[in-house]
Amino acid sequence: MVWMALVLATQALAAPYAAMVIDARTGEVLHSRNADTRLHPASLTKMMTLYIAFEAVRNGEITLDTQVRITKAAAAEPPSKLGLRAGQTIAFRYLIRAAAVKSANDAATAIGIALSGSEAAFARRMTRTAKAMGMSRTTFKNAHGLTEAGHLSTARDMTTLGRHLLYDYPEYYNLFSRQSTHAGIKTVPNTNRRLLAAYRGADGIKTGYTRAAGFNLVASAKRGDKRIIATVFGGKSSTSRNAKVAELLDMGFRRAPSRAPIRKPARPAYAGNTELGGATQLASAVRAPQRSLRPVMRPGAGVAIQVAGAVAETAAKNGARIQDGIAAAIAAADIAPTAPPVENADTRPALRPENLVLASTEPAEVVAEPEQEVVTRLSTSGGHLWGVNVGRYTTRYEAEKVLLKTALSEMTTLEGTLRKVNQSSRGFDATFQGMTREQADLACRRLKARNVTCFMIGPS
Repeated sequence: MVWMALVLATQALAAPYAAMVIDARTGEVLHSRNADTRLHPASLTKMMTLYIAFEAVRNGEITLDTQVRITKAAAAEPPSKLGLRAGQTIAFRYLIRAAAVKSANDAATAIGIALSGSEAAFARRMTRTAKAMGMSRTTFKNAHGLTEAGHLSTARDMTTLGRHLLYDYPEYYNLFSRQSTHAGIKTVPNTNRRLLAAYRGADGIKTGYTRAAGFNLVASAKRGDKRIIATVFGGKSSTSRNAKVAELLDMGFRRAPSRAPIRKPARPAYAGNTELGGATQLASAVRAPQRSLRPVMRPGAGVAIQVAGAVAETAAKNGARIQDGIAAAIAAADIAPTAPPVENADTRPALRPENLVLASTEPAEVVAEPEQEVVTRLSTSGGHLWGVNVGRYTTRYEAEKVLLKTALSEMTTLEGTLRKVNQSSRGFDATFQGMTREQADLACRRLKARNVTCFMIGPS
């Protein structure tokens, strides 16, 4: 009788099972079970924390290099954690890495407090963002996902969130496929590394576990033109959960059509949401400033801005977000940090278009005018004389598009390189330059593993 009571008690405490499988290209549901049951999401919560972190960087609320001071509340979070200490400072990018790869609770809390002033205010922002995405049965109470009354979501809602991460912020998506990453104070392993290593095409997204939730996972995999997202709540162990997710992904690949249009989800609209705990307004709530705080332009710099505007338009046609293209283009214009010019002041000729170099610490999304050689990142390579070629194309546009796509998918080895399109009588070569031989060799090996054409270019 005692044994039977223990069995019944264990069954009563077992987390409910729920699942969802979709074709990520269209959002079509391929399988669901208890998909709308409100359950504990555990660390799947951090998907929303990271989504808002990416959004904040895009909106200019914070930069990846901003030094964040760690509060006592963040440092006191229980494991899994990075090991942050109260009072220390760390770059925002490392908090993102730790939350995405290590699933660090202290890093997630630090992100929320840095953006909204308190974790409670950040949780309200998370819930507003969820509602705007159509996650109608989700309520967040914290940034990390540890069990808390009222902190609930569904398999359908978390699948929706995973699809938004994939399509809304592709430049950051590679974080979820890293087997490990350096998080500022140490290198941390990926909590999802077993599935990433075992399942062909798997490249994310997020694991979660608490006693109340069981073993949860939102996983995405791509094979050929198909991409499937599968979600499981309530697994009994990480091994059985991974096996179930692999089974669901296989089902998705069997049921999804070979060809399907990509219908990207609309980014969430935030009508009237202005409570951000001291942060700037959300994207669609931002209004143009009434008075510019930029320094006054030197005479003649208007030409440079016109050129930069054309560059931004080109970037937009190539798939870059227009906000990012415009911001980078304006930053590239020749603007003087001086007082307003006086009459008859000395003037300088505007920069020639071929001399405009658009520099950024992030993956550049702005390209030069089509008839000029494309230089989209300022080289700091010094003696780095090697590079890689990722293909020859019939048009400059095709080469530029491949360079941008490749740079976003392989940031680990291509970060800081110089992207160039070299024209010859045989076509347009898409190249990354400014690398050591070892870097070029590693980049090609990683790209070839993804079936991307690549060969090394030695010193000329």
